[in-house]
Amino acid sequence: MIPNKVCSLVQLIKSEVRISKTYYILLLFCLIGFLSFGQNRAIKSADEKQSFTIRGSVSEKGTHKPYKNVEILVNGGKYVTTSFDGSFNIQAKIGDELIIKHPDFETIYYTVKSNERISIEVVNAVESRYKSRSQGDVKRFNQMIDSADAYLKKDAEKSIKFIGDALDVNVNTIQSAKAHELLGDIYVYWKQHDLAISAYKISLQNTETASAKLKLAKAYLNNENVETSIETYKELDESTLSNYEKTLWYEGIGDAYLTMNRFDDAISSYEDGLQVAQNHLIAPKVTDLNSKIAEVYSEQGDTSKAKNYFTNSLSLAKQENKKRAVEEQVKVAEFNSENAEYESEIVLRKLAIEGIKDIEVDSIISNESPITSQKQNYKIGNAYLLSNDLTNAIPYLEKSREEAGERGDLDVKLDATRKLSEVNARLGNTEKTIAYNDEYKDVVDELYAKKIQEISQAARFSRNIAEQQNRITSLESDRALSKSTYELTQERNKSQQLIIYSLIGGLILLLITGFLMFKYIKQQRLANNLLALKSLRSQMNPHFIFNALNSVNTFIATNDERTANKYLSDFSQLMRAVLENSEEDFIPLKKEIELLNLYTKLEHFRFQDKFDYSIDVDDTIDVEEFQIPPMLLQPYIENAVWHGLRYKTEKGHLNINIQPKSKDEITIIISDDGIGRARSKALKTDHQKKQNSKGMNNIKKRVAILNEMYKDKVDVTIEDFQELEDAGTKVIVTLKKD
Repeated sequence: MIPNKVCSLVQLIKSEVRISKTYYILLLFCLIGFLSFGQNRAIKSADEKQSFTIRGSVSEKGTHKPYKNVEILVNGGKYVTTSFDGSFNIQAKIGDELIIKHPDFETIYYTVKSNERISIEVVNAVESRYKSRSQGDVKRFNQMIDSADAYLKKDAEKSIKFIGDALDVNVNTIQSAKAHELLGDIYVYWKQHDLAISAYKISLQNTETASAKLKLAKAYLNNENVETSIETYKELDESTLSNYEKTLWYEGIGDAYLTMNRFDDAISSYEDGLQVAQNHLIAPKVTDLNSKIAEVYSEQGDTSKAKNYFTNSLSLAKQENKKRAVEEQVKVAEFNSENAEYESEIVLRKLAIEGIKDIEVDSIISNESPITSQKQNYKIGNAYLLSNDLTNAIPYLEKSREEAGERGDLDVKLDATRKLSEVNARLGNTEKTIAYNDEYKDVVDELYAKKIQEISQAARFSRNIAEQQNRITSLESDRALSKSTYELTQERNKSQQLIIYSLIGGLILLLITGFLMFKYIKQQRLANNLLALKSLRSQMNPHFIFNALNSVNTFIATNDERTANKYLSDFSQLMRAVLENSEEDFIPLKKEIELLNLYTKLEHFRFQDKFDYSIDVDDTIDVEEFQIPPMLLQPYIENAVWHGLRYKTEKGHLNINIQPKSKDEITIIISDDGIGRARSKALKTDHQKKQNSKGMNNIKKRVAILNEMYKDKVDVTIEDFQELEDAGTKVIVTLKKD
């Protein structure tokens, strides 16, 4: 039957060819006429632009070494090569694009702008291809690899094309290995095992990895090269494998032994792999290996042990995912079918059908899969048939036939239709038997046409795959050739590189020396700053102590011994705190507030009739988090009391207000309503002016040094407090958090 249909198909094609022959001849004449017309127009257009001879040269930048045998092409088709001195002459017109090509450098494109001589300089020659690979190349390579992986199971041709595009950029050996390993994965999925072996070999030639080696051994097994597969597995060093790779290694060897019917060796390998998987909680492999051990025992005819392991695999598969559970149910159902345990088979296949419904909610199961609903319904019907339960067999066979028809699975539809014909014949349903026989013949014809189409598609698929593979092979050959040229060039330039590396080494040494000197100078500067700070603090402390002792002297002079004793007690407490903080660059704001409180209290002892004071701290400020130079604020308070409030006719007020400015900044405002800076300056003696100037300069120097060391931590501004006769003074200190 099949040969007759093939002959008919050939005759049909021949007749179609004869019918269309005249049409193709006419079409050819039209095409020639059109091309001639277009060519004449192109020649006429070209004549309108005057061509001229361009003289130029190609050399290496820096060394000016000429490049010979460089291909110079014009986009119009003219072609020359450079001579021994790198020069060339070529006919071109303004606007033409010159293409400068040579194996030792990247292709250069130059647009002709005038008839003046041109000089093409090549940067870094071959080395630029391998050492100066741009980030754009890496990004493009990764994009192409990701795209190839995305289309791996959808479109083989497109996926392989992306691999070719990835290899068409400047790739290193690691990237080439990665691309060829993925290419092998594509071929494995599409059952092109011989091509997969070649891809994995090239991957390993570039960079040897355990992953690619394991895949190569598996590809040999798929290609029925069992001995080679075992040899490849045994070449791997078990100690270098990860736990998952070790499991795959044992599993792969077990698969090879099973193919050779070496059942004991297969079980031993599977059990070793199962032990590793169980020890390291590799759940999917625990399921797979239980299932495979069961299959080996089934092959040996040891049904009891096979059942035990299949029971384990069924239980474990349920814990993974729905698809894996269904696959294992189908596998165990096949085992039950082989052992004529049809009831158990039917139960498992019905469970599988329920699981398939859940799977198909989120994904599509192809007709090639063993877990399709139509296949399971057919198997259930067949199990009932083998159990002589014809009544129950018919609904499942009809369901299988219906689903297979809807999903275009002609193989299953053919089998189901044939079985329905047999069942109805046994039941004596003549009309249905004849109907199913007729339908069976129609399905045979339909299936035959489909097979012819699949053969044609397979041939086209193989041809397209071969074209893509040829492109990849060509790219790999070019890369290997370019790599060899690069290595030869490296040998030739070794002496030049030695000189360059020496210069670079000298430069690095000079930079290191400069860096160390800079670091030393910075450390010295820091030490000088610390010394200056210490000196300024040592100048401020005596000044403060002198003023305080003057106050004690005043109390003693006025015979106020009790007040003097109280004052001395508070003063000693203040001195202790000042001395404790005298060696610190910064202290917590909380401590500074305590110092200010003590100091202001002491000044208020003496000038109770001159001013009142208040210290306000915003509740939102964490006074432990902020750091402040010790004794920074005291001189401003001292100035406010001694040079502003002391000369005021009415009782004044001193306010210290601490409030947040931002998340990491606060402002400290010291304000008084004294006589102000201008009137105070007029009242001062020359000695007082000198002392005040010295104290304020000390503060400015401290702030400047601290800001240099700690990146503008403190900022101080001084301004008038109010626009009255007693203008007062306001000092604003901005403090940043560390």
